[in-house]
Amino acid sequence: MYVERLELIDFRSYAEAVLGLSRGTHVLVGPNAQGKTNLLEAVHYLAVGGSHRVSSDAPLVRAGATAAVIRAAVRVDAGSRVRRVEYELRPGGRNRARVDGQPQPRSRDAIGQVRSVMFAPEDLGLVRGDPSDRRRFLDELLGQRRPAYDAARLDYERVLRQRNTLLKQLRSAARRAGGRQEASSLADVLKTWTDSLVNAGAALLAARIAVVHALAGPTDAAYRDLVAASPAREAAGGVTLDYELSTGRSVGGTAGAGVPDPGALAAELRAGLADRAEEEIDRGMTLAGPHRDELTMALNGLPAKGYASHGETWSLALALRLASREVLHEVGEEPVVLLDDVFAELDGARRARLAKRCAAFEQVLVTTALDADVPLDGPRHRIYAGAISSPETPHTARPGEAAGGPPRAPQAAA
Repeated sequence: MYVERLELIDFRSYAEAVLGLSRGTHVLVGPNAQGKTNLLEAVHYLAVGGSHRVSSDAPLVRAGATAAVIRAAVRVDAGSRVRRVEYELRPGGRNRARVDGQPQPRSRDAIGQVRSVMFAPEDLGLVRGDPSDRRRFLDELLGQRRPAYDAARLDYERVLRQRNTLLKQLRSAARRAGGRQEASSLADVLKTWTDSLVNAGAALLAARIAVVHALAGPTDAAYRDLVAASPAREAAGGVTLDYELSTGRSVGGTAGAGVPDPGALAAELRAGLADRAEEEIDRGMTLAGPHRDELTMALNGLPAKGYASHGETWSLALALRLASREVLHEVGEEPVVLLDDVFAELDGARRARLAKRCAAFEQVLVTTALDADVPLDGPRHRIYAGAISSPETPHTARPGEAAGGPPRAPQAAA
Protein backbone atom coordinates (compact mmCIF):
# COMPACT_ATOMS: atom_id res chain seq x y z
CA MET A 1 0.00 0.00 0.00
CA TYR A 2 1.16 3.52 -0.74
CA VAL A 3 -0.43 6.95 -0.85
CA GLU A 4 -0.48 8.31 -4.40
CA ARG A 5 -2.17 11.62 -3.73
CA LEU A 6 -3.03 13.54 -0.55
CA GLU A 7 -5.42 16.50 -0.61
CA LEU A 8 -6.19 18.81 2.30
CA ILE A 9 -8.82 21.51 2.64
CA ASP A 10 -8.83 23.73 5.74
CA PHE A 11 -6.75 21.21 7.65
CA ARG A 12 -4.43 22.72 10.28
CA SER A 13 -2.35 25.41 8.53
CA TYR A 14 -3.44 24.48 5.00
CA ALA A 15 -6.34 26.24 3.28
CA GLU A 16 -5.72 23.92 0.36
CA ALA A 17 -2.84 21.59 -0.43
CA VAL A 18 -2.03 18.70 -2.75
CA LEU A 19 0.87 16.30 -2.29
CA GLY A 20 1.69 13.83 -5.09
CA LEU A 21 3.59 10.72 -4.01
CA SER A 22 4.88 7.41 -5.28
CA ARG A 23 6.40 4.23 -3.90
CA GLY A 24 9.57 4.52 -1.86
CA THR A 25 10.85 7.27 0.39
CA HIS A 26 9.68 10.89 0.32
CA VAL A 27 11.37 13.47 2.56
CA LEU A 28 9.49 16.59 3.64
CA VAL A 29 12.13 19.23 4.33
CA GLY A 30 11.70 22.66 5.90
CA PRO A 31 12.20 24.80 8.97
CA ASN A 32 10.15 24.14 12.08
CA ALA A 33 6.49 25.23 12.23
CA GLN A 34 5.99 25.22 8.44
CA GLY A 35 3.43 22.38 8.25
CA LYS A 36 5.53 19.24 7.70
CA THR A 37 4.04 17.28 10.60
CA ASN A 38 0.52 18.31 9.57
CA LEU A 39 0.88 16.26 6.38
CA LEU A 40 1.90 13.13 8.28
CA GLU A 41 -0.86 13.74 10.80
CA ALA A 42 -3.41 13.84 7.98
CA VAL A 43 -2.29 10.48 6.56
CA HIS A 44 -2.33 8.89 10.02
CA TYR A 45 -5.80 10.32 10.72
CA LEU A 46 -7.10 8.39 7.71
CA ALA A 47 -5.69 5.21 9.24
CA VAL A 48 -6.80 5.49 12.87
CA GLY A 49 -9.62 8.06 12.84
CA GLY A 50 -7.87 10.50 15.16
CA SER A 51 -4.83 12.67 15.72
CA HIS A 52 -1.67 11.57 17.50
CA ARG A 53 -1.25 15.09 18.90
CA VAL A 54 -4.67 16.18 20.17
CA SER A 55 -7.68 14.37 21.60
CA SER A 56 -10.37 16.33 19.73
CA ASP A 57 -10.81 17.33 16.10
CA ALA A 58 -11.36 21.04 16.74
CA PRO A 59 -7.64 22.01 16.53
CA LEU A 60 -7.39 20.19 13.18
CA VAL A 61 -9.77 22.62 11.47
CA ARG A 62 -8.10 25.76 10.17
CA ALA A 63 -8.98 28.92 12.10
CA GLY A 64 -12.08 30.52 10.61
CA ALA A 65 -13.28 27.35 8.84
CA THR A 66 -16.19 25.19 9.95
CA ALA A 67 -14.86 21.86 8.64
CA ALA A 68 -11.73 20.25 7.27
CA VAL A 69 -11.32 17.61 4.56
CA ILE A 70 -8.63 14.94 4.24
CA ARG A 71 -8.75 13.07 0.96
CA ALA A 72 -6.34 10.43 -0.33
CA ALA A 73 -5.89 8.14 -3.30
CA VAL A 74 -4.12 5.00 -2.13
CA ARG A 75 -2.65 2.20 -4.25
CA VAL A 76 -3.47 -1.29 -2.94
CA ASP A 77 -3.22 -4.88 -4.18
CA ALA A 78 0.43 -4.47 -5.22
CA GLY A 79 -0.41 -1.14 -6.83
CA SER A 80 -3.01 -2.57 -9.19
CA ARG A 81 -6.02 -0.79 -7.69
CA VAL A 82 -6.74 2.71 -6.39
CA ARG A 83 -8.75 3.15 -3.20
CA ARG A 84 -10.11 6.60 -2.41
CA VAL A 85 -10.72 7.57 1.21
CA GLU A 86 -12.09 10.86 2.49
CA TYR A 87 -12.79 12.26 5.94
CA GLU A 88 -14.73 15.45 6.59
CA LEU A 89 -14.03 16.72 10.10
CA ARG A 90 -16.90 18.72 11.55
CA PRO A 91 -16.25 19.72 15.20
CA GLY A 92 -19.74 21.24 15.42
CA GLY A 93 -21.44 18.05 14.22
CA ARG A 94 -20.82 14.48 13.06
CA ASN A 95 -17.76 13.65 11.00
CA ARG A 96 -18.35 12.10 7.61
CA ALA A 97 -16.37 9.53 5.67
CA ARG A 98 -16.41 8.16 2.14
CA VAL A 99 -14.66 5.12 0.66
CA ASP A 100 -14.45 4.98 -3.12
CA GLY A 101 -17.11 7.67 -3.25
CA GLN A 102 -19.57 5.78 -1.05
CA PRO A 103 -20.72 7.47 2.20
CA GLN A 104 -20.05 5.36 5.28
CA PRO A 105 -22.76 4.89 7.94
CA ARG A 106 -20.29 6.09 10.57
CA SER A 107 -17.02 7.89 10.04
CA ARG A 108 -15.18 5.18 11.98
CA ASP A 109 -16.29 2.61 9.39
CA ALA A 110 -13.52 3.95 7.15
CA ILE A 111 -10.79 2.90 9.61
CA GLY A 112 -8.58 0.18 8.16
CA GLN A 113 -8.93 1.30 4.55
CA VAL A 114 -5.62 3.17 4.89
CA ARG A 115 -2.90 1.65 7.04
CA SER A 116 -0.04 3.55 8.60
CA VAL A 117 2.52 3.36 11.36
CA MET A 118 3.65 6.70 12.72
CA PHE A 119 6.60 7.52 14.91
CA ALA A 120 6.64 11.02 16.42
CA PRO A 121 8.39 12.70 19.37
CA GLU A 122 5.17 12.19 21.35
CA ASP A 123 5.91 8.47 21.27
CA LEU A 124 8.34 8.84 24.15
CA GLY A 125 5.12 8.60 26.15
CA LEU A 126 4.89 4.94 25.13
CA VAL A 127 7.78 4.32 27.51
CA ARG A 128 7.62 7.18 29.99
CA GLY A 129 3.94 8.08 29.95
CA ASP A 130 0.82 6.88 31.69
CA PRO A 131 -0.72 3.40 31.19
CA SER A 132 -3.43 5.05 29.09
CA ASP A 133 -0.78 5.94 26.47
CA ARG A 134 0.17 2.28 26.09
CA ARG A 135 -3.44 1.09 26.08
CA ARG A 136 -4.14 3.56 23.29
CA PHE A 137 -1.14 2.23 21.38
CA LEU A 138 -2.49 -1.32 21.56
CA ASP A 139 -6.04 -0.26 20.69
CA GLU A 140 -5.00 1.77 17.63
CA LEU A 141 -2.81 -1.07 16.40
CA LEU A 142 -5.61 -3.59 16.84
CA GLY A 143 -8.12 -1.24 15.19
CA GLN A 144 -6.03 -1.29 12.03
CA ARG A 145 -5.17 -4.99 12.23
CA ARG A 146 -8.76 -6.10 12.85
CA PRO A 147 -11.32 -3.32 12.15
CA ALA A 148 -13.96 -5.26 14.12
CA TYR A 149 -11.87 -4.66 17.23
CA ASP A 150 -12.67 -0.96 17.15
CA ALA A 151 -16.40 -1.68 17.28
CA ALA A 152 -15.84 -4.08 20.18
CA ARG A 153 -13.85 -1.44 22.06
CA LEU A 154 -16.54 1.18 21.60
CA ASP A 155 -19.12 -1.34 22.85
CA TYR A 156 -17.02 -2.01 25.95
CA GLU A 157 -16.66 1.73 26.63
CA ARG A 158 -20.43 2.17 26.34
CA VAL A 159 -21.07 -0.63 28.83
CA LEU A 160 -18.38 0.74 31.14
CA ARG A 161 -20.02 4.18 31.21
CA GLN A 162 -23.41 2.68 32.00
CA ARG A 163 -21.99 0.49 34.75
CA ASN A 164 -20.10 3.40 36.32
CA THR A 165 -23.28 5.49 36.33
CA LEU A 166 -25.12 2.66 38.04
CA LEU A 167 -22.38 2.27 40.65
CA LYS A 168 -22.62 5.97 41.49
CA GLN A 169 -26.39 5.63 41.88
CA LEU A 170 -25.91 2.57 44.05
CA ARG A 171 -23.40 4.39 46.24
CA SER A 172 -25.82 7.28 46.70
CA ALA A 173 -28.74 4.97 47.54
CA ALA A 174 -26.65 2.95 50.01
CA ARG A 175 -25.66 6.12 51.88
CA ARG A 176 -29.13 7.65 51.93
CA ALA A 177 -31.50 6.94 54.77
CA GLY A 178 -34.33 4.76 53.53
CA GLY A 179 -32.48 3.87 50.35
CA ARG A 180 -32.13 0.17 51.10
CA GLN A 181 -34.92 -0.95 48.75
CA GLU A 182 -33.60 1.22 45.93
CA ALA A 183 -30.08 -0.13 46.50
CA SER A 184 -31.40 -3.71 46.31
CA SER A 185 -33.12 -2.97 43.02
CA LEU A 186 -30.03 -1.28 41.60
CA ALA A 187 -27.86 -4.24 42.68
CA ASP A 188 -30.01 -6.56 40.57
CA VAL A 189 -29.57 -4.28 37.54
CA LEU A 190 -25.82 -4.13 38.23
CA LYS A 191 -25.57 -7.89 37.72
CA THR A 192 -26.85 -7.51 34.15
CA TRP A 193 -24.34 -4.77 33.35
CA THR A 194 -21.57 -6.82 34.96
CA ASP A 195 -22.39 -9.70 32.60
CA SER A 196 -22.21 -7.32 29.64
CA LEU A 197 -18.92 -5.85 30.83
CA VAL A 198 -17.36 -9.29 31.32
CA ASN A 199 -18.38 -10.49 27.87
CA ALA A 200 -17.22 -7.33 26.10
CA GLY A 201 -14.05 -7.07 28.18
CA ALA A 202 -12.97 -10.67 27.60
CA ALA A 203 -12.91 -10.11 23.82
CA LEU A 204 -10.67 -7.05 24.23
CA LEU A 205 -8.37 -8.87 26.64
CA ALA A 206 -7.92 -11.80 24.27
CA ALA A 207 -7.08 -9.48 21.36
CA ARG A 208 -4.67 -7.32 23.38
CA ILE A 209 -2.78 -10.26 24.84
CA ALA A 210 -2.54 -11.84 21.39
CA VAL A 211 -1.08 -8.67 19.86
CA VAL A 212 1.44 -8.36 22.72
CA HIS A 213 2.57 -11.89 21.87
CA ALA A 214 2.87 -10.84 18.22
CA LEU A 215 4.83 -7.67 19.11
CA ALA A 216 7.29 -9.21 21.54
CA GLY A 217 9.72 -10.81 19.12
CA PRO A 218 9.75 -8.06 16.45
CA THR A 219 10.19 -5.33 19.10
CA ASP A 220 13.19 -7.06 20.63
CA ALA A 221 14.70 -7.70 17.19
CA ALA A 222 14.15 -4.11 16.04
CA TYR A 223 15.69 -2.70 19.21
CA ARG A 224 18.76 -4.93 18.99
CA ASP A 225 19.17 -3.97 15.36
CA LEU A 226 18.89 -0.22 16.05
CA VAL A 227 21.42 -0.22 18.89
CA ALA A 228 23.65 -2.96 17.40
CA ALA A 229 23.52 -4.88 20.67
CA SER A 230 26.74 -6.58 21.68
CA PRO A 231 26.74 -10.25 22.73
CA ALA A 232 26.99 -9.11 26.35
CA ARG A 233 23.91 -6.92 26.02
CA GLU A 234 22.05 -9.66 24.17
CA ALA A 235 22.77 -12.03 27.04
CA ALA A 236 21.25 -9.50 29.44
CA GLY A 237 17.78 -10.11 28.04
CA GLY A 238 16.99 -7.41 25.48
CA VAL A 239 13.42 -6.10 25.38
CA THR A 240 10.54 -7.95 27.03
CA LEU A 241 6.84 -7.02 26.94
CA ASP A 242 4.24 -7.99 29.54
CA TYR A 243 0.51 -7.44 29.65
CA GLU A 244 -0.59 -6.79 33.24
CA LEU A 245 -4.25 -7.43 33.90
CA SER A 246 -6.18 -5.44 36.48
CA THR A 247 -6.87 -8.76 38.22
CA GLY A 248 -3.20 -8.88 39.25
CA ARG A 249 -1.92 -11.43 36.73
CA SER A 250 0.87 -10.66 34.26
CA VAL A 251 1.15 -12.33 30.85
CA GLY A 252 4.57 -12.27 29.22
CA GLY A 253 4.70 -11.62 25.49
CA THR A 254 5.74 -14.86 23.81
CA ALA A 255 6.21 -15.35 20.07
CA GLY A 256 3.78 -17.89 18.65
CA ALA A 257 1.58 -17.99 21.77
CA GLY A 258 -1.54 -17.04 19.82
CA VAL A 259 -4.94 -15.93 21.12
CA PRO A 260 -5.83 -16.87 24.71
CA ASP A 261 -9.18 -18.44 25.62
CA PRO A 262 -11.79 -15.65 25.98
CA GLY A 263 -13.86 -17.89 28.25
CA ALA A 264 -11.05 -18.23 30.78
CA LEU A 265 -10.41 -14.48 30.62
CA ALA A 266 -14.11 -13.80 31.22
CA ALA A 267 -14.07 -16.01 34.32
CA GLU A 268 -10.94 -14.24 35.59
CA LEU A 269 -12.45 -10.80 35.01
CA ARG A 270 -15.70 -11.80 36.72
CA ALA A 271 -13.75 -12.99 39.77
CA GLY A 272 -11.74 -9.77 39.82
CA LEU A 273 -14.93 -7.70 39.81
CA ALA A 274 -16.40 -9.82 42.60
CA ASP A 275 -13.30 -9.26 44.74
CA ARG A 276 -13.71 -5.49 44.39
CA ALA A 277 -17.51 -5.33 44.67
CA GLU A 278 -17.67 -3.40 47.93
CA GLU A 279 -14.86 -1.04 46.95
CA GLU A 280 -16.53 -0.37 43.59
CA ILE A 281 -19.72 0.78 45.29
CA ASP A 282 -17.76 2.87 47.78
CA ARG A 283 -15.83 4.61 45.00
CA GLY A 284 -18.58 4.62 42.38
CA MET A 285 -16.45 3.19 39.57
CA THR A 286 -15.47 -0.06 37.87
CA LEU A 287 -12.12 -1.21 39.25
CA ALA A 288 -11.30 -4.18 37.02
CA GLY A 289 -11.26 -4.55 33.26
CA PRO A 290 -9.27 -3.66 30.14
CA HIS A 291 -9.57 0.06 30.95
CA ARG A 292 -7.25 -0.46 33.94
CA ASP A 293 -4.72 -2.82 32.37
CA GLU A 294 -1.10 -1.99 31.55
CA LEU A 295 1.56 -2.85 28.99
CA THR A 296 4.95 -2.95 30.69
CA MET A 297 8.35 -3.03 29.03
CA ALA A 298 11.69 -4.14 30.42
CA LEU A 299 15.10 -3.45 28.94
CA ASN A 300 17.87 -5.86 29.85
CA GLY A 301 15.89 -7.02 32.87
CA LEU A 302 15.03 -3.55 34.24
CA PRO A 303 11.76 -1.63 33.86
CA ALA A 304 12.14 0.69 30.91
CA LYS A 305 10.01 3.33 32.62
CA GLY A 306 12.31 5.01 35.09
CA TYR A 307 15.51 3.18 34.15
CA ALA A 308 15.99 3.71 30.42
CA SER A 309 18.15 6.63 29.30
CA HIS A 310 16.82 9.16 26.81
CA GLY A 311 18.55 7.37 23.93
CA GLU A 312 17.28 3.98 25.07
CA THR A 313 13.76 5.36 25.47
CA TRP A 314 13.83 6.84 21.97
CA SER A 315 15.13 3.59 20.44
CA LEU A 316 12.63 1.44 22.34
CA ALA A 317 9.66 3.58 21.27
CA LEU A 318 10.91 3.46 17.68
CA ALA A 319 11.34 -0.33 17.93
CA LEU A 320 7.70 -0.64 19.03
CA ARG A 321 6.57 1.25 15.94
CA LEU A 322 8.78 -0.79 13.63
CA ALA A 323 7.37 -3.96 15.19
CA SER A 324 3.86 -2.60 14.66
CA ARG A 325 4.55 -2.41 10.95
CA GLU A 326 5.42 -6.12 10.90
CA VAL A 327 2.34 -7.03 12.94
CA LEU A 328 0.07 -5.13 10.54
CA HIS A 329 1.73 -6.50 7.42
CA GLU A 330 1.20 -10.07 8.67
CA VAL A 331 -2.54 -9.80 8.08
CA GLY A 332 -2.96 -7.45 5.15
CA GLU A 333 -1.59 -4.55 3.14
CA GLU A 334 1.80 -3.18 4.13
CA PRO A 335 1.28 0.08 6.05
CA VAL A 336 2.74 3.43 5.10
CA VAL A 337 5.57 4.34 7.51
CA LEU A 338 5.51 7.92 8.81
CA LEU A 339 8.63 9.23 10.60
CA ASP A 340 8.32 12.67 12.16
CA ASP A 341 11.74 14.20 12.79
CA VAL A 342 13.14 10.89 14.00
CA PHE A 343 16.58 11.00 12.38
CA ALA A 344 17.58 14.18 14.22
CA GLU A 345 17.54 12.30 17.54
CA LEU A 346 19.75 9.42 16.39
CA ASP A 347 23.51 9.21 16.11
CA GLY A 348 25.09 8.43 12.75
CA ALA A 349 25.23 4.67 13.29
CA ARG A 350 21.59 4.39 14.32
CA ARG A 351 20.53 6.62 11.43
CA ALA A 352 22.26 4.27 9.04
CA ARG A 353 20.62 1.19 10.57
CA LEU A 354 17.17 2.79 10.49
CA ALA A 355 17.71 3.91 6.90
CA LYS A 356 18.61 0.35 5.92
CA ARG A 357 15.31 -0.88 7.34
CA CYS A 358 13.34 1.91 5.67
CA ALA A 359 14.82 1.09 2.27
CA ALA A 360 12.86 -2.18 2.31
CA PHE A 361 9.47 -0.57 3.07
CA GLU A 362 6.92 0.12 0.33
CA GLN A 363 6.46 3.77 1.29
CA VAL A 364 8.10 5.98 3.88
CA LEU A 365 7.29 9.65 4.53
CA VAL A 366 9.91 11.47 6.60
CA THR A 367 9.99 15.00 7.99
CA THR A 368 13.20 16.83 8.78
CA ALA A 369 14.55 20.34 9.27
CA LEU A 370 17.96 19.34 7.90
CA ASP A 371 18.21 17.37 4.68
CA ALA A 372 21.61 16.04 5.76
CA ASP A 373 20.00 14.26 8.73
CA VAL A 374 18.17 11.77 6.49
CA PRO A 375 20.48 9.24 4.76
CA LEU A 376 17.71 7.98 2.46
CA ASP A 377 17.31 8.21 -1.29
CA GLY A 378 14.08 9.67 -2.58
CA PRO A 379 12.43 12.93 -3.65
CA ARG A 380 12.62 15.98 -1.41
CA HIS A 381 9.47 18.09 -1.00
CA ARG A 382 10.26 21.54 0.37
CA ILE A 383 7.71 22.85 2.88
CA TYR A 384 7.79 26.55 3.59
CA ALA A 385 5.12 28.93 4.91
CA GLY A 386 2.32 26.46 4.21
CA ALA A 387 3.36 25.71 0.62
CA ILE A 388 4.61 22.43 -0.83
CA SER A 389 7.24 22.54 -3.56
CA SER A 390 7.60 20.19 -6.50
CA PRO A 391 9.80 17.19 -5.67
CA GLU A 392 13.55 17.67 -5.97
CA THR A 393 16.19 15.09 -6.75
CA PRO A 394 17.91 14.24 -3.46
CA HIS A 395 21.38 15.59 -2.99
CA THR A 396 24.15 14.97 -0.52
CA ALA A 397 23.95 17.84 1.91
CA ARG A 398 26.98 19.22 3.69
CA PRO A 399 27.05 18.59 7.45
CA GLY A 400 25.02 21.27 9.17
CA GLU A 401 23.36 22.49 5.96
CA ALA A 402 20.02 24.05 6.79
CA ALA A 403 16.88 23.11 4.96
CA GLY A 404 14.26 25.60 3.97
CA GLY A 405 14.08 28.81 2.06
CA PRO A 406 11.18 29.77 -0.17
CA PRO A 407 9.90 26.75 -2.11
CA ARG A 408 9.88 26.59 -5.85
CA ALA A 409 6.84 25.81 -8.00
CA PRO A 410 4.42 25.32 -5.10
CA GLN A 411 1.68 22.77 -5.61
CA ALA A 412 -0.64 24.55 -3.24
CA ALA A 413 -0.43 27.33 -0.74
CA ALA A 414 -2.18 27.95 2.50
